[in-house]
Amino acid sequence: MAISTAHPLDLPRHQAFWSLQAGGWLAYFALGSLQAVAYGKPAGYWIVPFTAACTGFVATAVLRQLLRACWRLKPAQLAAAMVLPMLAASTVMNLTSRAVMLRFCEDCAPANHLEFVAHSLGYIYVVLAWVGLYLGIKYYRQFQDEARRTLAARSMAHQAQLKMLRYQLNPHFLFNTLNAISTLILDRDNATANRMVQGLSSFLRHSLDNDPMQRVTLRQELDALTLYLDIEKIRFAERLRIETDIDEDCWRALLPSLLLQPLVENAIKYAVARQVAGGLLRIEAEHDAGQLVLRVIDDGPGCSSLEGNSLPPGKGVGLRNTRERLSVLYGEAGGFSVRNRERGIEVTLRLPFETSQTLGD
Repeated sequence: MAISTAHPLDLPRHQAFWSLQAGGWLAYFALGSLQAVAYGKPAGYWIVPFTAACTGFVATAVLRQLLRACWRLKPAQLAAAMVLPMLAASTVMNLTSRAVMLRFCEDCAPANHLEFVAHSLGYIYVVLAWVGLYLGIKYYRQFQDEARRTLAARSMAHQAQLKMLRYQLNPHFLFNTLNAISTLILDRDNATANRMVQGLSSFLRHSLDNDPMQRVTLRQELDALTLYLDIEKIRFAERLRIETDIDEDCWRALLPSLLLQPLVENAIKYAVARQVAGGLLRIEAEHDAGQLVLRVIDDGPGCSSLEGNSLPPGKGVGLRNTRERLSVLYGEAGGFSVRNRERGIEVTLRLPFETSQTLGD
C-alpha cells in the first residue's frame, strides 16, 4: 500500500485545513495532558484539556467561516470585525472547560463578575495564535498562487514570443524562391523547377512541423539548414560556396531549432547575392569553456554602418530575431556579437554547452 508523504500545505485547501485543524488541536490536547501529569493532577483530569480542545476545534471552525466571509476587507477592518468573535470563542472554551474542571477543583469557580471576565479571557492567547496561524497560511497560499500565475503568464509570454520569432520566415526568401521557380518554368527547365519546389516544400514542412520550443542537436540543425541551402544552391549555382568547420564533440550539442537559418539567409542576401562572383559562406562550431560557440562568416562587402556590437537600423531583421531568441532562452548565459572582418561579416553566438546526457534525458 502506497503511503502519501505530501506536505499538508500542498494538499487541496479544504483537505489541508481539516488536516491541520485536527492535528493542531490534537497536539494541544496532548500537551495539556502532559502538563496535567507533570503537575500531579488526579486521574481522569485529561478530560479537561480534551474538552478545551474539542470546544476549540468547533469554535475555530466557526471563526474560519467568518474569516472567509470577511476576507476581502482591508486588514484594519478585518481585525475590527473579528474582535468580538475571538472574544466569544475564548469565552466558550473557558466556560466548557471550567465546567468540567469544577469536578476536580470546586474552588476554581469565579467569585465575582470581574473574576469571571478575567477567566473568560484565559484562552484568548490560544484563539489569537490560531487566527494568526490561519491568516499566515492563507496569505502564504495566496502569495504562492499569485507567484504561480505570474510564472505561468511569463512562461506563456516567452513561448508566444519565441514562436513569433521562430515563425517569421523572411518574405524575401519566399519571393525570390518562387520567382526563381517561375523563371525556370518559363525557360522550360522543369526538372530544376521541380527540384526547387520539392526543396522548398521540405524546408517549409520542417519549419512548420518543428516545435519552436524544442531543441535539437547541432547535427540535426545543420541537416535542416541543408534543406535551405539546397534551394539557394539552385538559385546561385557556383556563386554560392559553403564551408564548415565543426569540432567533433559539438555535433551532439543542443540548440534551438533553426537558430542558424536567419544568419545564413542574411549572409546570402547581403554578401553572396550582391556580388557578381558570389561569395563564401562559412559555418564554425567549437566547445569553449562550457559554451557552444557558433560562427557564421561571409566574405562580402561588410557593413559600413555597423558600430561595435550594435546592428544597423532598419537592417538585419534575422540578426535581431536571433539575438532576441537567445536573450529569451538563455538570458545572461547566452551571447550574441557581430563584427566586420577584413572582408565580410562574422556573427558569433554563445550558449551553454548542453547535451541530452547533461540534461538527464
